[in-house]
Amino acid sequence: MRKCSLDKIDALFAEIAKNAALYLPVDQTDGSAAYKKWSEGTVWSKTLNTVRSPKDFFFPQTEDLMKFKTEGKNIEVEDIRSEAEDFVVFGVRACDVRSFDVLDRVFLTEPVDSFYANRRKHGVIVSLACTRPVETCFCKTFGIDPAAPAGDISAWKTETEIFFEANTEKGAALLETLSALTEPGDASAVAEQKEKIAAVMAKLPLRDLTTDGFGGGKTNELFDHPAWEELSSACLGCGTCTFVCPTCQCYDIKDFNTGNGVVRFRCWDSCMYSEFTKMAHGNNRLTQKERFRQRFMHKLVYYPENNEGLFSCVGCGRCLAKCPISMNIVKVMKKIGGNKGE
Repeated sequence: MRKCSLDKIDALFAEIAKNAALYLPVDQTDGSAAYKKWSEGTVWSKTLNTVRSPKDFFFPQTEDLMKFKTEGKNIEVEDIRSEAEDFVVFGVRACDVRSFDVLDRVFLTEPVDSFYANRRKHGVIVSLACTRPVETCFCKTFGIDPAAPAGDISAWKTETEIFFEANTEKGAALLETLSALTEPGDASAVAEQKEKIAAVMAKLPLRDLTTDGFGGGKTNELFDHPAWEELSSACLGCGTCTFVCPTCQCYDIKDFNTGNGVVRFRCWDSCMYSEFTKMAHGNNRLTQKERFRQRFMHKLVYYPENNEGLFSCVGCGRCLAKCPISMNIVKVMKKIGGNKGE
């Protein structure tokens, strides 16, 4: 374990940025935080979490997949793939680190998504323990410890210092480059920090929320639950929940004629949209109730059934904070799963 004085944090950021692009949470004018590329003078945000998750670095909202030109019956395809830049994402919370486990099972399973795999290869995740979890946090429901955030390097911040511990070869290599700015750290300080975080988590309003009513094998029991009608009745179908979610991975692929060839690109999509998966024969989910049910059944039943019990929710609380009608996965878990957690 290594540590660095917070007085030297800008020097540490500068050292990282010598060899790789560095991204970290930065305050925005509206009071929120977003990941921005570090440059001299950039101030690291103290906000608990960013509005958009770091999923964007590996699965961006839009990206070009290929270009091609057609002339008669001839098609000339241009492979536009290239090696990604080496980059470091600093300050990732434990919930978002877990989200990469969910995404990896989607994009790194055969056939591997080469665009995603390329970015995962070149990216290093420096996680940060949550010193002050907030009322919308419920990561512990899914077995995530905010005091042990994993990633390539785990970090813990006190009032005066930041501690680092490498978890992977990529993390160890990065930490080695920072040896001149760090020194051996005392594990007792980290242990004390973990105790403080656990004490905060024990007081949060969603501390008793459980997944007991969900998981693999629950499809027949939950699919026709009468509460779906009531829960979905106010849903606007705006897709906000899916766009701030760190684990949602639905996308659409379209071709765009530039006038000098065709660009094939993909962009995020949402199961909450009326045209999601629409085909020539129409849409297989015609009502908002069906689309609403699909979203939550996938996260709480379908995904864990096919992924050794791993849920496709990490309890980050973004959907709780951003849904315009205050409908979210917690309300679904309480109503559908008979959950008594407050």
